[in-house]
Amino acid sequence: MDRFFKITERGSTVGREVRGGVVTFFTMAYIIVLNPLIIGTQTDGAGQYLGGGDQPNVQLVALATAVVAGLMTILMGVVARYPLALATGLGLNAFVTFSIAKVYTWTEAMTFVFLEGLIILLLVLTGFRIAVFRAVPASLKTAISVGIGLFIALIGLVDAGFVRRTGVGPVPVELGIGGLLDGWPVLVFVFGLVLVVALYVREVKGAILISILATTVVAIVVERVANVGPTFVPDGEPNPKGWNLNVPDLPGWSNVANVPGVQDAKDLWGLAIFDDVGGLGSTLGSYDAAAFIAIALLIFTLLLADFFDTMGTMTAIGAEAGLLDEQGVPPRPEAILIVDSIAAAAGGAASVSSNTSYIESASGVGEGARTGLASVVTGGMFLLATIFTPLVEVIPNEAATPALVLVGFLMMVQVRNIDWDDVEIALPAFLKIVLMPFTYNITVGIGAGFIAHVLIKLVRGKVREIHGLMWLVAGLFVVYFAIDPLRDLLGVS
Repeated sequence: MDRFFKITERGSTVGREVRGGVVTFFTMAYIIVLNPLIIGTQTDGAGQYLGGGDQPNVQLVALATAVVAGLMTILMGVVARYPLALATGLGLNAFVTFSIAKVYTWTEAMTFVFLEGLIILLLVLTGFRIAVFRAVPASLKTAISVGIGLFIALIGLVDAGFVRRTGVGPVPVELGIGGLLDGWPVLVFVFGLVLVVALYVREVKGAILISILATTVVAIVVERVANVGPTFVPDGEPNPKGWNLNVPDLPGWSNVANVPGVQDAKDLWGLAIFDDVGGLGSTLGSYDAAAFIAIALLIFTLLLADFFDTMGTMTAIGAEAGLLDEQGVPPRPEAILIVDSIAAAAGGAASVSSNTSYIESASGVGEGARTGLASVVTGGMFLLATIFTPLVEVIPNEAATPALVLVGFLMMVQVRNIDWDDVEIALPAFLKIVLMPFTYNITVGIGAGFIAHVLIKLVRGKVREIHGLMWLVAGLFVVYFAIDPLRDLLGVS
């Protein structure tokens, strides 16, 4: 196992890999709960819920989300041997649910996701995707890592309620509620943040995992004493001082029997595109030219987001783990991208939306993970979560998100590797770094940086220094940013 995963060669141990895998799982396990709430409770263009039913499929979507995430993460660990976990992509699932599935049926929407995965896999196998990755200057790759660091730190602060949207006036965000840290959950987050920082600066082994578990215990005690409740109550008034996503409590073991089991798992393929291939074929045959253009634009949007999100994520993880070469390329990049592409198609096939690499993997790397063994551990825990869902629901966001803030700091320190005296590097890097958190979108930051890099070279008369693939990528991002005007111009929705 040591030789296969190169554990000693990368300066790690089995214990560190296991701890890192567990921490990564805890920081991204929210997707098992969140993905069903996004795609399992919405109707499609035909007025049907996911899978064509008349009722929400929340439990089955949770099962499918965990199964696909577990299998794809294990595949990443075994094939690419890289500490990178995968699950349904946040942002991508919302785009699929509210932009694609509101126009088409769930079967069609998930087929588009499946096709996008196959296309991006083809781009990897032909060498195009890795060629683009190698064409990007090393400093711009570093800027991607820094921007993602700020992005995930902001995710942690927002998910914990430490930073919130104002909803009124010119200021988009503020501290807590009305500029005050109001409510027990946000104070639990502060406790967790102080604890993880204290453990980290004291160089305590397992600092992140210890802080998550200890903060969860504190959260359970607080909930038992204060009876805070969730942020959103079905058919009730919003509770802005409540727990975000999960209400911490000891699991009710009797509820395990209600978790979808083996027989329900067989219905997972009942949600898949393969259940209605013939019907889909005849449906596609009825589309006119305008409809095909609309579908192509939707698939292109998915593809571009998936294409560069993963490139940025695997670079950031490699930089944090010290695994990048002098060109900023991680080991076995083709294998990483192949597994990621397969995961995108698998997510569509299982009707849980495109699966992609998760930047939360950085929390496991911060705990010491350096090899694919950590991914195998994370994947195994996702599969176990299909049985022990009550355990997953014990940990609130407020206990897990302090780890994201700490990891954001660890990734931010790489900013010193950017040449800020070279405007051709500095300005594109700046756009990458600020736009990722400000737009809440990794792809937007990457795209703006690429376009700026090409534009600056062009106006300074250095056309010959622009790599051919950078021209192509910058052009594709121009289309990406102009996607809505193009739809209006072409008369498609």
